Amino acid sequence: MKKKKQQHFLGKLGMNRLIPIWVFTYISIISICFARLEPPIPSIADPVLPTEKQLPFPQISPQMEPEVRIVHHQDLNKKILVALVVASSLLGGTLLSMFCLWICKEKFLNSTKSKQKQQNQYDAPPLKGKPVVGPIMSRFNSLKIGGKKTGSIALMDYELLVAATNNFEENNVIGKGRFGHVYKACFNSSLSAAVKTFEHGDFDAQKEFQQKEVDWLSKIQHHNIVSLLGYCIHGQTRILVYEMMHNGSLDFHLHGPSQGSALTWHVRMKIALDIARGLEFLHENCHPVVIHRDIKSSNILLDLNFNAKISHFGLAISGGTTNKNNVKLPETTPGYVAPEYLSEGKLTDKSDVYAFGIILLELLMGRRPVEETSEFIVNWQAMPQLTDRTKLPKIVDPVIQNTMDVKHLYQVAAVAVLCVQQEPSYRPLITDVLHSLIPLVPLELGGSLRVQETA
Repeated sequence: MKKKKQQHFLGKLGMNRLIPIWVFTYISIISICFARLEPPIPSIADPVLPTEKQLPFPQISPQMEPEVRIVHHQDLNKKILVALVVASSLLGGTLLSMFCLWICKEKFLNSTKSKQKQQNQYDAPPLKGKPVVGPIMSRFNSLKIGGKKTGSIALMDYELLVAATNNFEENNVIGKGRFGHVYKACFNSSLSAAVKTFEHGDFDAQKEFQQKEVDWLSKIQHHNIVSLLGYCIHGQTRILVYEMMHNGSLDFHLHGPSQGSALTWHVRMKIALDIARGLEFLHENCHPVVIHRDIKSSNILLDLNFNAKISHFGLAISGGTTNKNNVKLPETTPGYVAPEYLSEGKLTDKSDVYAFGIILLELLMGRRPVEETSEFIVNWQAMPQLTDRTKLPKIVDPVIQNTMDVKHLYQVAAVAVLCVQQEPSYRPLITDVLHSLIPLVPLELGGSLRVQETA
């Protein structure tokens, strides 16, 4: 309807401009025609006779010679020519004006169509490589959340979260954070989510909630990074709502009651590949670069199909190299922090690569970074054995011993050793790590390995 009104307005505007030109052109052409019809004959004044009797052929004396006005044909032709030139110019101007008006109209319509096309592209579903959260978001948005929505993040009512967590019942606690707990929330029989609370009103909690979790996770969207679905502000309490990761954390599976029994060799390699893809997105596709700064097995969450996603961006920072003067050392689990960060406060993307190498060693050996004897996994006797092909199979997690191609085991161990080098410049980029892991993961799990090749 709006488009028709715009076209009607343009048409009306063009007609209002062209009417005076048409009238002027019409008057000019009519004047030229009358000028051409005027007879070019001389005019002779009637003489006054001395008598009332009129002679058929009056005698004209030399003293009474009439005044004769002579019009030259050359002057008349010049006037006609000038009139024709003017009329032609006006007609050409009219046609030119109509043409210009038509061009302006077409440009306006094309710009309107392009804007509409851009809007349709903006509203289109994400392309391959973007986050796959459509089914989750569609079901989540169908709820009566009772609040506003900024972008893809919903501002939720506190009462809805209270009902979904059964008044934040302790039995629904599925994890603990630095400033609160993580609860399982059931919105209906088919939709659940993880609710993370920030129960302290200090500056660090407010900063982590607003600047890191809400602001960043609303922009950082990737299929290997956990999705933020909504948030809530209730008094001094801040609440975040994440997509539900039904298999919990990698730390729980490796070091919990099951002791890694659910994680086969191929599943472990798939988890490592998923983590590497998430880190590559943060390091290579975010501008400026995002350094997670808290990569550890408890912050790697697994869904029903054991797809791994990076979570907890409370300590993440953006930018390149930083130092201890402007970045506070993280209060995180010992064993994952890069040595140059602990000693000198230097923080780069290679700090995340170091933490990834520690997780890779956890997947290989099934042991924590720091044992009860306070020995770091990269300092104890296992490190020399990782580079010894005769001793490496003996230190592998018993759950996966003799279940993999030995060549693949050597390759993974070599990648892990490179990632945990003391000198940051010796560590590979996460992109190089990613490409070295893809051939080790079966095709159906997101890699390029055909299972027949390992038979």
